[in-house]
Amino acid sequence: MKFTCKREQLQNGINIVSKAVSGRTTLPILECILLTVSNEGFKLTANNLELGIETAIMEADVYETGIIAIESKLFSEIIRRVNGEFVSIETDGKNIAHISSGFSDFKITIQEGDDFPMLPAVEKNNEYILYQNDLKNMIRQTIFSIAQDESKPVLTGELLELSLNSMNMVSVDGYRISYRKCNLVKGNDDISVIVPGKTLNEISKILSTENEDTVSIYVTEKHILFDLGQSIVVSRLIEGEYIKYKQSFTEDFKTRIFVNRSELIASLERASLISRDSKKIPVKLDINQSKIVINSNAELGTAHEEMDIECDGDGLKIAFNPRYLIDALKAIDEDKVSIQFTASLSPCIIKPFEGDEYKYLILPLRM
Repeated sequence: MKFTCKREQLQNGINIVSKAVSGRTTLPILECILLTVSNEGFKLTANNLELGIETAIMEADVYETGIIAIESKLFSEIIRRVNGEFVSIETDGKNIAHISSGFSDFKITIQEGDDFPMLPAVEKNNEYILYQNDLKNMIRQTIFSIAQDESKPVLTGELLELSLNSMNMVSVDGYRISYRKCNLVKGNDDISVIVPGKTLNEISKILSTENEDTVSIYVTEKHILFDLGQSIVVSRLIEGEYIKYKQSFTEDFKTRIFVNRSELIASLERASLISRDSKKIPVKLDINQSKIVINSNAELGTAHEEMDIECDGDGLKIAFNPRYLIDALKAIDEDKVSIQFTASLSPCIIKPFEGDEYKYLILPLRM
């Protein structure tokens, strides 16, 4: 193998695929990045057997083709720290790669590229297309309520419901449900899959925020593929049946308030200051026709907040983990929100003032 490429281009590729490099493994090859050089250029691949990322072919001056596996962390550090505009990589056939850039030269041990596990094959039959920025926002607005307890594997992922016109993303951790809906550029047959939260968290870091950039999604029985154009992400799916969440989002309510989202966030954050453990010390909401009173009592002291609201229905007293309320409110990109209540020990539902693209259900705590 022998080729020369732009250092910045190589570094960008390493940054993308390194998100799929295994951090804890008994297989040293999974700590590597696969470097494949062909007559067309070079590409990078990483695969931890649950998540795999591969770049598109990038331009290079190729003198000799080849395929090698390089330890990811060392490779990344070298390319990040050298100061030449170009990088040259050459192997000598003795499991050594010679990397040179500017006035720097390195010789590092490599592994055989043939030992590297290939990404699972995903047939590109039924295609679903949406804007990358929409997918990035959907992940941000739901990822916070996946379960951290791996005793229920399906809840450590998110439900993706794909259809002809739209896609829904749902996460549940046993205390709250987050729901987000988005229109598709192109849809297909109805299908539902559970994608690991770790996959969505990593893919969100490489999704574009440009308005016109799209991502194509393809699904098989066991895997999902995201084609971003400059890279592809392949992930295993979580097997199992997701909870039936739709029946939880009832339209019935006895109390509904309309409130400024940012003002309520600020009040809840101030009321939370005296509570170091929000799971054990809730904020108490006292709702009447014109105001909401927020109280918090802890060993460090008390907090009292009041703010004006619009109220439809009866007054109500109810308590919540303030972090759950704040997470949901921060996920909504609207100035005004609606919060529906049915009873002091029943969940509340938070939505934008208009529309149903976002919905958040939160269980209360006993006062």
